[in-house]
Amino acid sequence: MKKIPMRKCLATGESLPKKELLRIVRTPEGEVKVDTTGKLNGKGAYIKKSLEALEILKKKNMLNKALETEIPDSVYEEIKEVING
Repeated sequence: MKKIPMRKCLATGESLPKKELLRIVRTPEGEVKVDTTGKLNGKGAYIKKSLEALEILKKKNMLNKALETEIPDSVYEEIKEVING
């Protein structure tokens, strides 16, 4: 039996399988990107693919703290688009 990689959602604190989460990365160049492949280089944070998790994240500035940089609104919009499919 293969081990399922688990990651913790930054907003809700739930441990979920990696495939059910969305990865946001601060690249070594300082850019913040939504990592749909899960393989981009840099400091990453995971969030649950739900609008509620996104609201918590934005309201409490959790992504800014986790990635140690200022997050532009365009990144939040991109996350919302990925969640909505």
